Amino acid sequence: MRMDYKVIGLMSGTSLDGLDIAFCHFRLESGAWIYSVLQAETIPYDRGWKKRLSDLPDCSALDFARTDHEYGHLLGKLCREFIGRYNISADFISSHGHTIFHKPGEGYTSQIGNGAAIKAETGLPVICDFRSGDVALGGQGAPLVPTGDRLLFPGYDACLNLGGFANISYDAKGERIAYDICPVNIVLNALALKNGKNFDDKGAMASRGSVNLTLLERLNNLPYYSQTPPKSLGREWVTANIWPLLVSSGLQVEDVLGTYCSHIAFQISRHTGKDKKKILLSGGGTLNQYLITLLQAGSGSNLVIPDLLTINFKEAIIFAFLGVLRWRNENNCLRSVTGARMDHCSGAIY
Repeated sequence: MRMDYKVIGLMSGTSLDGLDIAFCHFRLESGAWIYSVLQAETIPYDRGWKKRLSDLPDCSALDFARTDHEYGHLLGKLCREFIGRYNISADFISSHGHTIFHKPGEGYTSQIGNGAAIKAETGLPVICDFRSGDVALGGQGAPLVPTGDRLLFPGYDACLNLGGFANISYDAKGERIAYDICPVNIVLNALALKNGKNFDDKGAMASRGSVNLTLLERLNNLPYYSQTPPKSLGREWVTANIWPLLVSSGLQVEDVLGTYCSHIAFQISRHTGKDKKKILLSGGGTLNQYLITLLQAGSGSNLVIPDLLTINFKEAIIFAFLGVLRWRNENNCLRSVTGARMDHCSGAIY
């Protein structure tokens, strides 16, 4: 069996920043996986695609089917341009897609970005739809990144991603445990947009806000936070639980941002410290200096901020790696993480 692979990983997160593309080289050496990032970039969505992806959950079935295919062709075209720009020779493309629906408790999850369309545009094999198999086996279909955390970043007690949602991953009693902690950029970016900004640069707006203790208490008392893993969050949960509290508070945007950052820091602090002394951070929230200051004050752990490639592209890197495991027919979903009936190998190959 081959011991090295060159793969293009695609990731589109719930915060709608854009498409992350990472061209990675994976090598299996003495039983351990080693990786390097050869090229990576984020391609922002234009206003039309950002609105289309944001509005899709409320559209018709016909619009959903059409968008799935058209978005797949978009991903394929962006990959083809990326390949041409850097003269890349890849073995295959591994795509997360863009999550539109995620209700594992009701037995379904949906990430658009049709794999056949990506293959048609690029001529390369495509691996996609990683979450559906896990949900079919009774799992949460998320988080899937912990498989990569365990095999690619073994030198840390835990990995904490601050993306659309905060999720943590760590080993306990020989098993990998992981779950979503709370929403992060899916809320912070939407709040910043109310002030005409795509995101709160370095947390400047939040730092000017005051913490409202009433709102903070209401946020911290949401039932999800007392549930035990496996558990995961989706856009639907944010719409039903977070936004009603923020809107009804009647606060200025800066005060809501400041309060919500305190909420994030409090929730994360409940899952750090103790035996998690060294934690690797990643995701766009790592660049929010105000949020990081709050986390460092309350976590009780050594929070390691890595290089920008790891911060910005860790999920694209890991989904490229999950594709490698799928190509090798090796397990890339862990029952200890998702709650599925068994460890298994997930992903559709075109």
